[in-house]
Amino acid sequence: MYSYINVCKNSNDLCGSILITGSKSISNRLLILKAIYKDDIHIENISNSEDTVILKKSLVSNSNVLDIHHAGTAMRFLTSYFSIQEGKEVILTGSDRMKERPIFILVKALRELGSEIYYLEKEGFPPIKILGQKILGGKIDIDARMSSQYISSLMLIASKFKMGLQIYLQEKITSIPYIKMTFDLLTLAGIKADWKDRMIHIYPIKSKEKKYFHVESDWSSASYYYSMAAIAKKSHIILRSYKNTSLQGDKEVSSIYDKYFGVHTIFDKDVIILNKKLNFSFPKFIELNLNKTPDLTQTIVVTCAAIGIKCDLKGLETLKIKETDRLQALKNELLKFGVIIKITNSCLRIIDFCREKKIDSFIKIQTYQDHRMAMSFSTFGLCSDFIKIENPNVVEKSYPNFWRDLESLGFLINYCE
Repeated sequence: MYSYINVCKNSNDLCGSILITGSKSISNRLLILKAIYKDDIHIENISNSEDTVILKKSLVSNSNVLDIHHAGTAMRFLTSYFSIQEGKEVILTGSDRMKERPIFILVKALRELGSEIYYLEKEGFPPIKILGQKILGGKIDIDARMSSQYISSLMLIASKFKMGLQIYLQEKITSIPYIKMTFDLLTLAGIKADWKDRMIHIYPIKSKEKKYFHVESDWSSASYYYSMAAIAKKSHIILRSYKNTSLQGDKEVSSIYDKYFGVHTIFDKDVIILNKKLNFSFPKFIELNLNKTPDLTQTIVVTCAAIGIKCDLKGLETLKIKETDRLQALKNELLKFGVIIKITNSCLRIIDFCREKKIDSFIKIQTYQDHRMAMSFSTFGLCSDFIKIENPNVVEKSYPNFWRDLESLGFLINYCE
């Protein structure tokens, strides 16, 4: 484990080809379906992220105490999965940060359906004890504001209920593309489902055919290369195993960076090619609602900071309960470079730049145990002699090969104890 790394790029041009493994979000959903339907689900190009590895190991573990560390998706999905494993008793725990991330909305919904779940420390938060039950299903109301993962978690197990499940989404729905991803994967897996307005209906399954899935590469991971392409003087980056049609909401990064940051995407069979537009004029200010794509926030904010664009980003309610409070973390770290940020519970604004400050090689970026902080700030390596990033190993959560792939693009990575 290294305490920090130095990241720099001698040339401000970017050229190269990268292969990113399968989408973490798709892989984790398919793993739950495979655990339920066994040999009827076959998966290729599964993510090599730490989150996916933890989930995969947890699903086959014989232990009744499972430590999922920082893997928030694993905590939510496993809570529902083990709720329907009749006669099995499991304790789900995690890191100190995981014990601060709420799970009460999901637990409340499962309890109303007949699950037996107990909080072992703080009410509403992990760790929890689950006693697997036979659940008949029925109807449930759920607050859709805090996390789409609660909804996806219920959807993934609902076809095993004798009565199926009708989920009524209450309040403002956040991260809709992730719910749609789950819905689409269910239908592709041969599970009947309807979605009309605020009601999702998953039907009990009667027969199951074998289904084969090749997981498309991860668009959230691709976003960092869009940021680099925008900041660099010239860019020609090939990202492999991507398609124009995608289940992932974060594909929206291609449209955002084309419109606001001058990065054009060419879709060619199973690759995308990122080229920086010649003579593109950056806007002085951008305004975006990222309610559907909150995982792009750090990438976009750092891009704006590096180029000198003020911004107003809305729809960020979920970021305060991620691996860290991402809004506060961005404000803290960018202030070191004179970027003045104002935040609320759901908004972030870059309101000014202190011109006396610049990207200084003596400043270290804290990552707050958050993989996206490390990867988004790595793009500053194009703007200075080098950028220091603490705890670089956090990238393993979603993209273990990230630093190696940067080296293949000509970045110099110096690991420090």
